[in-house]
Amino acid sequence: MDRVQWPAFFFLFGTLFLSLTAVPLYIMFFKLPWYCIALFITFFIATGMSITFGYHRLFAHRSFDTVRPLKWLCAIFGAAAFENSVIDWVSDHRRHHKHTDEEKDPYDISQGLWHAHIGWVLFKLKPLPPYDNVSDLQKDAFLRWQHRHWLAIGVLAGFVLPMLLGFWASGGSAVGALGGFLFGGVLRTVCVQHCTFCINSLCHYIGDRPYSSNVSARDSWIMALVTFGEGYHNYHHEFQHDYRNGVRFWQWDPTKWTIWILSKLGLATKLRQVSEEKIQETCRREQERLTAKAAASEA
Repeated sequence: MDRVQWPAFFFLFGTLFLSLTAVPLYIMFFKLPWYCIALFITFFIATGMSITFGYHRLFAHRSFDTVRPLKWLCAIFGAAAFENSVIDWVSDHRRHHKHTDEEKDPYDISQGLWHAHIGWVLFKLKPLPPYDNVSDLQKDAFLRWQHRHWLAIGVLAGFVLPMLLGFWASGGSAVGALGGFLFGGVLRTVCVQHCTFCINSLCHYIGDRPYSSNVSARDSWIMALVTFGEGYHNYHHEFQHDYRNGVRFWQWDPTKWTIWILSKLGLATKLRQVSEEKIQETCRREQERLTAKAAASEA
């Protein structure tokens, strides 16, 4: 019990409880005003993309660069996803890539689906890992400021702002403010968090491994649909610095398309991507390895 992260425990299960009780009661008594739907969608996209576009592909993997105002927006609305500061999130994620499926992997799937999904958040690691893999981010004064104040930023951007917008959209109604808080804040937070958590859990549990079967990461188009393209996880683990996760044009990856569009507008630069030849060669070698393994097992 001394390892339980009680603030995280009460926040995660408190927001889930409100989503399962207060949200249905609100709909029962006040129906579902248009602004509640609009606020949920808007903040789901803003915070979800701040995690995938910002925390993940921009800050964690440096797969591209962008202008400073966009970095600030990602840090602010990423905090509103309540998944920790940029520095903490990136430190955990880089450690995950370095030690995938090993004891030092923060969300090691070999410890079970529950652990990889949410258990690692609820229990403290002992000892706490050092910040020895985020020295590049610690040089940024804004990210250091966000690291110190991310919770306050998250409350203001993730709860207070949608509440104020709900109040405004409803013409100054307390019911509107409550709707903004519940739909743009609470329910949206739960949905974004568990979509992100599914990358750590289900994307190491279900799906295909066309690029490498040496790690548990898998490609899942279903997970990609709810995570702005992050579901192609086997590709990502093999080519982690590529700005694309869904490398094929038909694969659902809104984060990739956003980065590409911004590059055409001059707002994103230094896009990193793996050549088609290397991708095909990796797939061919994996198939040869699996064929040889199957032949050896039959023998």
